[in-house]
Formats: sequence, structure tokens, C-alpha cells
Amino acid sequence: MNNSSQNQHSVITCPNCQGHEILEIPRGSSQHLYRCPSCSSILKPKSGDCCIFCSFGSLDCSSSEQNLAA
Repeated sequence: MNNSSQNQHSVITCPNCQGHEILEIPRGSSQHLYRCPSCSSILKPKSGDCCIFCSFGSLDCSSSEQNLAA
């Protein structure tokens, strides 16, 4: 099976309520805002992170990009 055709997913966990959701990591772009479906908090990347996946996800976008390139 060719791994480059598989979509990458990450579990986003809200730091306010610990609610979580599985999201697909978009290829070639990053997601800068996320509304928690449990508590409606708006999450923004932490200082030094490029997106919500790097800040709150189980898999960050840079790891995904490296895995896709391999």
C-alpha cells in the first residue's frame, strides 16, 4: 500500500475542557483557528507553533509533511 495516498489525521484536544475531535491535516496549508465542539473555545496556535495541530494535536503538521515525503 502506498502511504503517500493516505490522509493524515490528528486528535485535537481542547486545553480548556479536554474535549477532543479527530481532524484531517490539510496538505499544503495550515489551520490557525479551531472552535472546540464541546465548549466553543477558540483555539489559536501557541507561540512558536505554526498551527493548531502542532499546539493541540496528537500529530503535528511538520511530522505529517516529513512522513508524506518519505
